[in-house]
Amino acid sequence: MTHLNKTFAELGVRDEIVRALAEDGKVHPFAIQELTMPLALAGDDLIGQARTGMGKTLAFGVPLLQRIADDTERPLTGIPRALVLVPTRELCLQVSGDLAAAARYLRVGDRKFTVTSIYGGRPYEPQIEALQKGVDVGVGTPGRVLDLAQQGHLQLGGLSVLVLDEADEMLDLGFLPDIERILRLIPERRQAMLFSATMPDPIITLARTFMNKPTHIRAEAPHQSAVHSTTEQYVYRAHALDKVEMISRILQAEGRGATMIFTRTKRTAQKVADELAERGFKAAAVHGDLGQGAREKALQAFRTGEIDVLVATDVAARGIDIEDVTHVINYQIPEDEQSYVHRIGRTGRKGKAGVAVTLVDWDELTRWALIDKALGLGCPDPAETYSTSPHLYEELNIPKDAKGRVGPPHRPDAKRVSARSEERPTRTRTRVRRRTLRGKPIGSHPETPAAEQAPTPESAEEKPGSAPRRRRRRRRTTAGAGTPTANSTGGGNGSSTPASGAMAEKAGAATAAAAGG
Repeated sequence: MTHLNKTFAELGVRDEIVRALAEDGKVHPFAIQELTMPLALAGDDLIGQARTGMGKTLAFGVPLLQRIADDTERPLTGIPRALVLVPTRELCLQVSGDLAAAARYLRVGDRKFTVTSIYGGRPYEPQIEALQKGVDVGVGTPGRVLDLAQQGHLQLGGLSVLVLDEADEMLDLGFLPDIERILRLIPERRQAMLFSATMPDPIITLARTFMNKPTHIRAEAPHQSAVHSTTEQYVYRAHALDKVEMISRILQAEGRGATMIFTRTKRTAQKVADELAERGFKAAAVHGDLGQGAREKALQAFRTGEIDVLVATDVAARGIDIEDVTHVINYQIPEDEQSYVHRIGRTGRKGKAGVAVTLVDWDELTRWALIDKALGLGCPDPAETYSTSPHLYEELNIPKDAKGRVGPPHRPDAKRVSARSEERPTRTRTRVRRRTLRGKPIGSHPETPAAEQAPTPESAEEKPGSAPRRRRRRRRTTAGAGTPTANSTGGGNGSSTPASGAMAEKAGAATAAAAGG
């Protein structure tokens, strides 16, 4: 096969970076990479616009690494020389991982080239410690970057390269004020690059304020579709109560691999994931209500194939680069056409085939018509479809015998717990919980281990001559005399004799006479 595009080496990339990319199977750049690298390597400011999944990370990552590594005027001393701002924590980890992989063979004196991720939802101490040890490239979310910079832990005065990735999403999430504050802390003499899938007016205004005569590069022609040409799109009008049934059939389609399902709300994402797991599918959710550890755990399980269905909200899934996603399902339609482009961009990446299915409820038809018109999809009025509709099975290659359940409920946590219990030796507990009062044991708990206090047939039998123990009652006294007015248990065995009863009666009569007199 003859490649018309150049290789990374032919574009002037350093041998260490070319070697690292080749080990990951990346020899020929994508369109956005080939168009931006000559300008970026020369130090020019630029705006890169391309659809999600077209390789924007390496389009700015490779020039960024090479420029700060080759800069003899400002050598690397452990103070950050480049900063990449991203909208979400997941994208932060992904971009920092890609940059670290491309820089694995770069050296700074006798130490390795360091790339550090800086994002919220995690303790400050490890990130502060990493910054104190020395960082060459920082990748972070605006909030945590600004926080550490204002505390004095992150020094931004030595930056020579600044990158804004997924700038339109940062605008939607309200990060624009934080970005403007960060821009005031960095030197004016630096290279700036901005990358985004869409280019709304506020982003263009922002670019004009902090960039110096940027070159706007598009990876495809303006009239080209906003979604990947290798993605087949299907739109159905579906009832809300039947959507999970429909998705259960779609997930059994022939050739279905890793699948992402999008919802508008966090509660719906968790609900759909739980229902699919109950039907036997290996599904998990990623949304803002989950802790950072749980989100990273779910994404890692999706990458490794432990689960193959990921239900996510737009914010949580923005910029996530998962290889081999074959299907994207819109359980609820997005707010606008830009969000639709980002959702659909999860599949059909890098020339691979993909399938996108959108389920439109009756109350969403008006908004869907606007999205359809903006993108020119040609399907403003989707066909009414149910989980039993024949055309659903035919169009998506679903077996005719597919049902709404594929097996027993999927419980990955239970499986993990049982696996751990098999590895660990059986624990024998001999400690007995005892009730105490002022440091002293109370009650009838013996001072022996649980194994010894278990009753046996011999011990259960009462010994002859032994009486059952009773609780002692306090004697009641009258208000005036303070003498006993009622019979009470006095002995250790709690029994009373006729003599004691007679004495009690006399005492009671004497008390009554005294009270009457």
